[in-house]
Amino acid sequence: MIAPASTGTERPARVGLVDIFVTFLIIGATSFGGGVVAYLRNSLVIKKGWLDEERFLSALEIAQTLPGLNATNMSVIVGDRLRGPIGAFIAFLGMTLPGATLVMVLGVLYAAHSDNPAVNAALVGVGAASVGMLTAVTLQIGRKQFGSVIDVAIIVVTIVMVSYFHLSLLVVLFTVGPVAVFLYRPKAPAKVAGTDVTETRPVDPSSASASPNSDAAKASGHE
Repeated sequence: MIAPASTGTERPARVGLVDIFVTFLIIGATSFGGGVVAYLRNSLVIKKGWLDEERFLSALEIAQTLPGLNATNMSVIVGDRLRGPIGAFIAFLGMTLPGATLVMVLGVLYAAHSDNPAVNAALVGVGAASVGMLTAVTLQIGRKQFGSVIDVAIIVVTIVMVSYFHLSLLVVLFTVGPVAVFLYRPKAPAKVAGTDVTETRPVDPSSASASPNSDAAKASGHE
């Protein structure tokens, strides 16, 4: 049964450390390359319901701006949200343990069979699958960022700077980032000093001019 995602600012219902460790252990053991984002979303949002789409996207954005791998950064962010510092450590351990062990074993095997065409073909296939999974998850969660022309412009500028001009990600971050923050800065509601918010209605000139006559008529009637 899928638990409902938390949409408030409070932490989700208390999650066991073993559950956190096992979840990230499975993610770390079954994800490949850039496709880890798809595994993270499938496990944390769809299956476990620990994050909703908006919070997952926010955590991913933070993870991408920090040094290090997105997957390990995400594990620390989500683990801390679920159980604080100890949760961050457990999630980080679960995420990195399978990969570190597998890389050591595969490194030894690849050194012994690097000239085998079948091995190189398998690596190419894994790379293609990773690109496909990354494209799928980008379309799934990225559509939320296509809300306006400014969003599309920022995305296009970033792609051109990285892919066409081959600029460093750090240069792109410190160039596009401040502009995006400025464009999406919170705007305070406009306040006009000394104004009365009481609704005023315009006075009909005809009724205003007729009021003295009506008052006089009432006075004569009383007489």
